[in-house]
Amino acid sequence: MDKKSLLEAIAAHFEKEYNTVHKAALATYEAATHEENRAENKYDTRGLEASYLAESQSKRAQELKLAMQRYRDLKPVHFDEDEPIRQGALITLSSDKGDVVYFLGPVGGGTQITWGDTVFTIITGASPLGRQLVDSEVGDVVTLHGAAAGRELEIIAVL
Repeated sequence: MDKKSLLEAIAAHFEKEYNTVHKAALATYEAATHEENRAENKYDTRGLEASYLAESQSKRAQELKLAMQRYRDLKPVHFDEDEPIRQGALITLSSDKGDVVYFLGPVGGGTQITWGDTVFTIITGASPLGRQLVDSEVGDVVTLHGAAAGRELEIIAVL
């Protein structure tokens, strides 16, 4: 397994998303400052609403740019079967409903990535599942919370 190409795939995903959001933010900024969006009376808020949207899109673009950079800077980490899980691990969990794969990363929790034949979800050490996985090893069992409360998953592989 080539962890470097995995990290590049994650960074590329965030870069693509950044480019899309950045373009949208620029277009929204143009709309907010366009002559047609100048308030015609005190109740006309089109320009103000567009400026709020542009600001939010700009903040999201910066978050994506940061995520992209964090994954480009992340060094590939390889794990032995008896080595505790930490950031940089690609973890396969198994339950009676099948296997799921997670990547324990620094940012971008909840993002789903396809890498080759593998589909995985990024989680961070701050998430409930991430907190359980950190320092766990192959063979340990973790318990899901939330909608899947009480569902137990066994760690079957860490790469």
